[in-house]
Amino acid sequence: MHDIHIVADPPNRREIPIYKPSDRAGVEVIKVDPSKIAGVVLTNLPDEVGAFAKTDEVTEQIGQNVADFLSAEMKNGRIPSSFLPLQSGVGNIANAVMSALGAHKGIPDFEMYTEVIQDSVIDLMQKGRVKFASGCSLTVSPEMLINIYNNLDFFHKRIVLRPQEISNSPEIARRLGIISINTAIEVDLFGNVNSTNVMGRKMMNGIGGSGDFTRNAYISIFTCPSIAKGGKISAFVPMVSHTDHNEHSVQVIITEQGIADLRSKSPKAKMQTVIDNCVHPEYRQALNDYAHLAGDTHTPCTLSAAFGMHMEFERSGDMRNVNWGDCFRK
Repeated sequence: MHDIHIVADPPNRREIPIYKPSDRAGVEVIKVDPSKIAGVVLTNLPDEVGAFAKTDEVTEQIGQNVADFLSAEMKNGRIPSSFLPLQSGVGNIANAVMSALGAHKGIPDFEMYTEVIQDSVIDLMQKGRVKFASGCSLTVSPEMLINIYNNLDFFHKRIVLRPQEISNSPEIARRLGIISINTAIEVDLFGNVNSTNVMGRKMMNGIGGSGDFTRNAYISIFTCPSIAKGGKISAFVPMVSHTDHNEHSVQVIITEQGIADLRSKSPKAKMQTVIDNCVHPEYRQALNDYAHLAGDTHTPCTLSAAFGMHMEFERSGDMRNVNWGDCFRK
């Protein structure tokens, strides 16, 4: 399944000759001098992959919104009828999104050029919906891994695993015109995305390859539930507490509430689009109030209140208690 391609050092580096996900640029094995091998350890210990939660109403709706958006883009001629390769992050939402794309009648059979291949991709491959998947690794459940081992002849023709420098190559991502779909922890009103650190300092995820794909995608999408902790946390805030992907790379935000297409919009227009389409109803008025108080500048922002929702959560444990007046007085 492997495609091992070693790029040359600068200034002698050339393009990586991959023009569709199924292309191979290198070799299937690494040759090693036998004299350097001290021993071979055989093991049947399974990979330790944590189980993903089952889809629920929120993740299913997010997946449906993503599928509807991409289907509409294709109908409007912004995506070719043959579709484009997809890149997907890892986790419960990513699994739900892939399942929804596979079930949507408006989405044709598609290929993937991604970093990590997980259960939903394997399932869609066996159903004939995913034609081919290029990645860096398999992050699948133990049951799914056994399924792959038992059907290697089938998957050998449909999966290729490459070194991360190749699977995440910005050059290839841009050439193939991938559609990137990744998960956010929080998003601000201008489209800046935090995908790693809760409250700006407690790491929940690594950034992985999402930056490589987002900055070079034909269409870059971020998904997330609009609220967390039973509504005590809003995924949408005036300013993110940590920035992994800035507003210049993030094009579309999708939650269970709806779709915010931020392409070609001014900062002020982005603010209203996000509030109207992605923010949970319990937080829309508060964020509309902030947008009004932030003024009429090119990029409306009030530093004394920009982290007001985060500060309120640390004080009372519930962002819904935020009082912008207190922020301004302080």
